[in-house]
Amino acid sequence: MIVLHPVLEICASDDFTLWPVAESAPYGFLPLSGALGPAEVGTAVMRIAACNDIAPGAGDGRPPRPADSLLGFLHGLLTLDDLFVSGGLRIIDTATGTTFLPGCCTGLEERSDWLHVLDGTGSASFGHDPSPLAERHGDTVRLTVDAEREDSPVIELPVTDLRRLLAGAERDLADFLRLATAWTALHLPAHTTTVAAALHRALDVPAEPPSREARRQGGQTACWT
Repeated sequence: MIVLHPVLEICASDDFTLWPVAESAPYGFLPLSGALGPAEVGTAVMRIAACNDIAPGAGDGRPPRPADSLLGFLHGLLTLDDLFVSGGLRIIDTATGTTFLPGCCTGLEERSDWLHVLDGTGSASFGHDPSPLAERHGDTVRLTVDAEREDSPVIELPVTDLRRLLAGAERDLADFLRLATAWTALHLPAHTTTVAAALHRALDVPAEPPSREARRQGGQTACWT
């Protein structure tokens, strides 16, 4: 069985105090979906903001970083034109244990490159160290875990299966963003609209208008009550 999840690269967050976050290892990947708990959503929001925590430069048109610690941390997320979300798509062959992971310097917002594999050039790479490579061969897609290794493990799956899995990843991201919007209402109530919009933009997922029930409850979700 082949499973695919959108994942966010995370780092240790022991010294982070702006809002509650989950304990995390020094390096790993957090799958994004609608099944996360509040602390895990907090970790994801923290990491996405940290990926874009870049001081304004001369002539870039951005306002100065606010002195307030919270607004200062969120400044890049809220003001940068091009946002980066370290991570990508993780694909696991559960029968063999082979795992295809995004490499360094690739982002979740770049996942449209998978469409090049299916309907464009027929191949795409996803970072380095390792150097994952996806190639289409007829009706099959071959995933090489590390193209720099001659003996690299590979995963092969039908094109139709990959299309289905990619559609599932988009649903996972939309579900995560619904949770994240509710989370901002609880933990960043003064910045709910701007932070939620920035998260949608960062992950390249169209924003959805809040439901009547979400507006009535102030964004709280039943699974957290």
